[in-house]
Amino acid sequence: MKTNVIKRHVRDSLRSLRRNGWMSVASISAVTVTLFMVGIFLAVLFNVNHVSHQVENDVRVRVSVDRKTPQAAKDKLAKQLKAIPHVEKVTYRSRNAELNSIVTGYGQQWKMFRGDDNPLNDVFVLKTKSSANTIAVTKKARKLANVDSASYGGDTARKLFKVADKVRNWGIGFTVLLLLVAVFLISNTIRITIMSRREEIAVMRLVGATNSYIRWPFLLEGAWTGLFGSIIPIVIVDMGYAAVISHSGLTVASNGYAFFSTMPFLFWLDVLLAGIGIVIGAAGAGLSMRRYLRV
Repeated sequence: MKTNVIKRHVRDSLRSLRRNGWMSVASISAVTVTLFMVGIFLAVLFNVNHVSHQVENDVRVRVSVDRKTPQAAKDKLAKQLKAIPHVEKVTYRSRNAELNSIVTGYGQQWKMFRGDDNPLNDVFVLKTKSSANTIAVTKKARKLANVDSASYGGDTARKLFKVADKVRNWGIGFTVLLLLVAVFLISNTIRITIMSRREEIAVMRLVGATNSYIRWPFLLEGAWTGLFGSIIPIVIVDMGYAAVISHSGLTVASNGYAFFSTMPFLFWLDVLLAGIGIVIGAAGAGLSMRRYLRV
């Protein structure tokens, strides 16, 4: 397509968008509301999935040692734990170290349990090569001598995955509904444009204009509608996400898990929202052309 033709199509599409007035505003508003909801949904979904993967990759097996176990038996147990298939690393934590972690995380009132009043056990923390191996490793660890108990954090991961699935399923259904509404409004706007330009289209056909030449301005009008409708959601979602992250510190992995930092996450989210806007705009235009533009 020649440069002059492209410029003409762009000019005609923008002029038509302005000519339709309130219908264009209604279509752009529908896209704005839709993409605002989509932006929130995607930001939440991507971060929930991100944290879920962190949890999944950070599942540890905690092996609690019987308190009466002598040091020689602990050393032997450490070797036995390392020998379990799929165990990547074994870390020893004394009961005092465990209590200090509780004091740091939950408050100084737990200091009262230091010394002989410490009710905790020494533990071995096992890192497996894959989260899929944790259950089997836990079962084998429980059978070893001097092991009081063995557990893993898989329950936390599973609960998080269930939350992610619910967010995804409900969000996708609601988003599809909003996208269909936006496509419908854009389709109506393009239909009005087609009806108002029937005589012009007829003249273009008589002078030999091709089908693609006639269709391009309408397709571009729909794409502009989607693109303009994505601007406000992009700004609001970016500002909201940046504010949440800066005030909550969710990107600081103090507990080993963190949300995406603002960049480059927001850049790619913005590109995705703009792309979705253009696609639904073009889809609405295509639907209208198929029904009302017989070329």
